[in-house]
Amino acid sequence: MAHHASAKKRIRQTERRTLVNRMRVSRIRTFVKKVELAIEAGDKPNAQAAFLAAQPEMMRGVTKGVLHRNTVSRKLSRLSKAIKSL
Repeated sequence: MAHHASAKKRIRQTERRTLVNRMRVSRIRTFVKKVELAIEAGDKPNAQAAFLAAQPEMMRGVTKGVLHRNTVSRKLSRLSKAIKSL
């Protein structure tokens, strides 16, 4: 257990940050799942709309530091490719 005040504060901050980051990642996954479901259904207009909604969420995850830039770029590229092939 932490003995210094600064270490105790760091533990409190880490707990709060972890919750916020988990919510962000969960939100991003939800947006991506909507795109993937539309692609599976073969619904191109719906998939495009979902993709346009998911894109800023994913990029926001990069700026907030919960996802790596290359990971998001790769996933966006693959989703875009899948939509174009419908």
